[in-house]
Amino acid sequence: MSVNSDPDLRVVHGLRVQGLTDTPGLAAVVGLDEADVGDRLVVLAEAGHAQHRNGHMPGWTLTREGRCHGEELVAAELDAAGEREAVADLYRRFLGVNRDFLALCTDWQLSDVEEQVLNDHGDAAYDAAVIARLADADRVVQSICRELAERLARFDGYGRRFSDALGRVQAGEVEWFTRPMIDSYHEVWFKLHEDLLATLGIERAREGEQA
Repeated sequence: MSVNSDPDLRVVHGLRVQGLTDTPGLAAVVGLDEADVGDRLVVLAEAGHAQHRNGHMPGWTLTREGRCHGEELVAAELDAAGEREAVADLYRRFLGVNRDFLALCTDWQLSDVEEQVLNDHGDAAYDAAVIARLADADRVVQSICRELAERLARFDGYGRRFSDALGRVQAGEVEWFTRPMIDSYHEVWFKLHEDLLATLGIERAREGEQA
């Protein structure tokens, strides 16, 4: 049976995965009411676990203390649910397709990798072939997302986000493949990767050693 995470965990962990986000964006990702998320962010800020940045790129982010707090909550949830090994197995499956996906993104951005020629998306046949490969990759990652959500309900939004991004790419909105700062396919992939690392307590810089 899928474990429903405590709302406080969803907010602090969602903030960890998103990195920097506004309240509506975080609410959409964690599946909670915007006003509820706003209240919880204020509590996190009062505890020294989160801060709101102003300026050119405003938004909420975790403090160092908040990151540690979130890691403790996630580790406790994972162990209490008895799902650590199952999630670790799914993480290893994800790693098994991660390298191919990153190569696919390079092929989308460069029409000639050896010559470093940028893809201007003027070759419809080339783009269609890469998009077909993206659809193949989507079938694999959707299976991983479904199994993760069967373990921990907080993973249940990834499948929909991948589907939304893929649909936009297939409809000709080429920016939804790899563009940063929107929920493009690559951005969602990156966030899922970060979510798995954070859930299992693995440092990205030492991933190869700990996988």
